Amino acid sequence: MSGSPLLAGVVGWPVGHSLSPLIHTIWADRAGVDGYYIPLAIEPDYDSFARAMDALDAVGFAGVNVTIPHKEHALRYAAVASDAARKAGAANMLTFAEDGPYADNSDIAGFAAAVREACDEQSLKSALILGAGGAARGVALALKELGVAALVVANRTRSKADDLAAAFGLTAVDWDDRDSTAGMADIIVNTTSLGMTGQPPLDFDLSAANKTALIADIVYSPLETPLLIAAKARDHPTVDGLSMLMHQAAPGFRAWFGAACRVDGALRADLVAELKRRSGP
Repeated sequence: MSGSPLLAGVVGWPVGHSLSPLIHTIWADRAGVDGYYIPLAIEPDYDSFARAMDALDAVGFAGVNVTIPHKEHALRYAAVASDAARKAGAANMLTFAEDGPYADNSDIAGFAAAVREACDEQSLKSALILGAGGAARGVALALKELGVAALVVANRTRSKADDLAAAFGLTAVDWDDRDSTAGMADIIVNTTSLGMTGQPPLDFDLSAANKTALIADIVYSPLETPLLIAAKARDHPTVDGLSMLMHQAAPGFRAWFGAACRVDGALRADLVAELKRRSGP
């Protein structure tokens, strides 16, 4: 290979846990691309983020994925933003272009693609979203893209659920009513950090859920959260956070490395192996 390598990365605080560098490295190897995808820890304030983006642009980065807590910072920093990023109020992609940084949100398409892999989207008429943070906004937009007409949101802080409901035309319910609401949903999505490694488990009773309901959890560490374990025990179809992660990575790779990429079983197997390595014996 000759010339300067292509450069991209992922920025967050912290960022060492991210699987995105492995995903992009695998795709670059497959495509024969001379490129590097680098994790960069950037302190959580906007000024630190903006200075870092200026520097990455100056040294020739094609773009970066953006994770917590910088997704809103990325939208603020961008000169131009996609409709998806504006609607979500957050961006997980920044592409450095001649006319300024361009913000996009591939989380929406990533979640939609993961759901399409797991079920017939035509069967999804109603949904229950657990949580009302930034991830819930993307999930709500994805579900609307999939044609889900009736969306209910439950959050531990009711006012946040009310805000999300008002912004996206959803119905808000109290957190204590989450179990009793489950029976109406064709898909139930956990967008909270509950169930993540180091966090308390999600307290959710699936016994009232529709037996064919798709159960999704955007957490991928652990890969099988208590919610997904309970769902599989009841023979529910499931979607884990790794599926969303792989699909949301693809637009960035195509934009920054200029090559095709594929979400497949081999990629998933490599990522699962890495998660097992990190969790230890």
